[in-house]
Amino acid sequence: DSQQLELATSGKRKLRRFIVIDEVVDELYGSKVREYFEENNVQHKILALPTTEETKSMDLVLNILQEVQNFSIDRRTEPIIAIGGGVCLDIVGLAASLYRRRTPYIRVPTTLLSYVDASVGAKNGVNFLQCKNKLGGYTPPVASFLDRSFIQSIPRRHISNGLGEILKMALMKHKGLFDLLKSHGKYLLDTKFQSYSSSADHRDAALQTTRIAIETMLEELAPNLWEDDLDRLVDFGHLISPELEMRVLPSLMHGEAVNIDMAFMTYVAHARGLITAVEKEQIIQCMRGLELPVWHGGCSWSLIKRALRERLKHSGGQPRMPLPTGIGVAEIFNDTSEETLERAYQLWVRD
Repeated sequence: DSQQLELATSGKRKLRRFIVIDEVVDELYGSKVREYFEENNVQHKILALPTTEETKSMDLVLNILQEVQNFSIDRRTEPIIAIGGGVCLDIVGLAASLYRRRTPYIRVPTTLLSYVDASVGAKNGVNFLQCKNKLGGYTPPVASFLDRSFIQSIPRRHISNGLGEILKMALMKHKGLFDLLKSHGKYLLDTKFQSYSSSADHRDAALQTTRIAIETMLEELAPNLWEDDLDRLVDFGHLISPELEMRVLPSLMHGEAVNIDMAFMTYVAHARGLITAVEKEQIIQCMRGLELPVWHGGCSWSLIKRALRERLKHSGGQPRMPLPTGIGVAEIFNDTSEETLERAYQLWVRD
């Protein structure tokens, strides 16, 4: 709207921004964020909150909305900004989508997992009744600002956690990405995804890895943004992990739970004859190289059966099970027998 643009850029009205930032990120970068808005003469309110899976609730959404109401924003020209990990981006996205039916928001991911996963796509949500993301919607941000320098301050385990989601895309869609992870995984962990021109051996593996992960994710999400088609390769690692993650909170992070799910499903693919023993071992060894867990005691056979029953409820009565049919290629299957699943589970536990 030309009139709104004129108003925003004419200097007649001071720019205003409401920012929600994770409290840990605020400790590390809050002073820089405040300095940025002050130098650009932007009137701002920064709300620092604990954004974790345990606090990812409707109560926190309502707290944010109370503060938004007190600050008073123009929902046409003043987007809410979320700075933090995936939980922060999810919570703020839901809050923005509810405020005056839809207020624009901007995502600024600060963890590797949110950089390659939560920053992409339209979904947002919160946990409800001990179920992961049970309440939510599909409201894409007006922008995602990606800056890998945030990632240098997160712990090594968080880097590994993000690598779980990157590996998902590699196994489903891109053997070249799998090869990058196999060859440069330890380097990426050691350097925390920062780019160094002096390391010719690694050819900016951080940039290549994140770019391919995001591009393959977008290829999958863009044609099916509202999930009208329930056959989704990006669901790999997400059949059992929601149940497992919520059951053992806070011992497993999201990417770790996803990887445990993927490890089991790799055994299922092998039990079905979709991948060879060599390919199965390559996948498991790559997971270990990325310092990801490949098994968890909480992932019992009864939990797996319960999680797959839940899956049927929310996927049109079909399991819609994405499985690798090689490395970097996959298909959706609806005919995996319980006998095959149990055989795969026993082999998985044995190994």
